[in-house]
Amino acid sequence: MLKDMLRNNIKVIDEVSSWEEAIKIASTTLKDGGFIKEEYISAMLENVVKNGPYIVIMPGIAMPHSRPEDGVLKTGMSLLKLSKNVMFPEEKEVSLIFVLATTDPNTHLSLISELTNLLMDDESLEKMFSAKSEEEVLECIC
Repeated sequence: MLKDMLRNNIKVIDEVSSWEEAIKIASTTLKDGGFIKEEYISAMLENVVKNGPYIVIMPGIAMPHSRPEDGVLKTGMSLLKLSKNVMFPEEKEVSLIFVLATTDPNTHLSLISELTNLLMDDESLEKMFSAKSEEEVLECIC
């Protein structure tokens, strides 16, 4: 399911100027694809301002998200892969930004479980950090 969700929802770019820009760019394919409304992006940004960088789930990786009622239209996931790290609050460096938008708790848990399995595989994770294209990222996902 993870690979299908991410297909055509991955952007690989060199750098961004801020963590806010990273979340906005990471969300673009979901917004353009009708998965989320603009309000969802605003809610994700507000969550970080209010709660700190809790979305940095492990070194180098962030997973911005918010509640379904904040503007999720249908379940989806996107990824922004940066060549150069962006600094999140509290000096947290990130280069992989997975945006999660789900309409129900079961799908939410299923996607997080798949993502967790992927991120626990050191070889796949290393390949993702060095990927230069969407195809290379997708090759890391079983």
